[in-house]
Amino acid sequence: MRNSGKDLYNPAFSHIYIEKGILNHPETVKILSRFPGAGIIVINHYKDVFSRSGQNFLMQKQSPSLILAKKQDNFLYKGAPVCQDFGHNHFYHTPLVMNCIYDCEYCYLQGMYSSANMVVFVNLEDYFMHVEKMLQNHPVYLCISYDTDLLALEHKLGYVRYWNSFAESHPNLTIEVRTKSAGFKSIEKLTPLENFILAWTLSPETVQKNFEHKTPSLTQRISCIKKALDRGFKVRLCFDPLIYSKDWYLHFSETVEKTFSEIPAGKIHDVGMGVFRISRDYLKRMRKNRPDSVITQYPYEYDNGVYHYGKELTDRMVSEACDILSKHVPAEKIYIWKEAEGERNI
Repeated sequence: MRNSGKDLYNPAFSHIYIEKGILNHPETVKILSRFPGAGIIVINHYKDVFSRSGQNFLMQKQSPSLILAKKQDNFLYKGAPVCQDFGHNHFYHTPLVMNCIYDCEYCYLQGMYSSANMVVFVNLEDYFMHVEKMLQNHPVYLCISYDTDLLALEHKLGYVRYWNSFAESHPNLTIEVRTKSAGFKSIEKLTPLENFILAWTLSPETVQKNFEHKTPSLTQRISCIKKALDRGFKVRLCFDPLIYSKDWYLHFSETVEKTFSEIPAGKIHDVGMGVFRISRDYLKRMRKNRPDSVITQYPYEYDNGVYHYGKELTDRMVSEACDILSKHVPAEKIYIWKEAEGERNI
């Protein structure tokens, strides 16, 4: 009998690489206890594995390894122009984990990294110290789940719980956890906070099934949102990115109607929305990785370092999407991102 393609690969995280300098770090010990059957390989530095040449991103996605490391610098990054800041002046994101367990064809991570292996930085105490220093100067809006999906990893890492506790003692810090996961159960006992936002990305079922590989369905995500709202959490809905197809309007309409038929619109903190956009350098690598993807191979327009659908199509998609959302959510709660204008509220 011929093996299926999946049978040719080891399970995800069957091998764990660990920098020798953090072998005895408390977080290293905790994480390893959750992977009892994994093979352990000690290394000098995570880049010796993660940044080596000749890697195949898509093949590694079938069986990624885990790399535990110590972050040495660049604990906080200013929010990129292609990201939404939701009206916050001091918008940052922090790279706690590099890469994601999901495999979305439009994800910029496959353009940023040559490796599909996942790096987890264990020295959270240094992250907290750098955030506290910044908070001495001004409030901070911090996205902790841009380079991964932390909630999807919560049962293995527990990082969302740590940051929830940190936010509770730092009221001038606002944290956003962006996710596509159905893993709310892993944090349902946390304390809901005014400065702690759970932000679910919602996509039409056609987009989820065709392009968001390994992700939970729209129905599963909506179910988690309902539970989070019932517990009193602040929830943001993110219809971002909008992916163009000839039937995108119909699919988006169905998604919005399904969402608000089950979720009380009045309980939603706000809504983010934007069309697909990607930096030139990232798209070049994505096209090489996925030569058959209709998303990566679309004939985008280019300006100012970013590929996008172009002003005419973007404006039409934004306008029509806003019309649909405005039937359920007040205009002042809808944030959009548009090329050349950056993020704005409608």
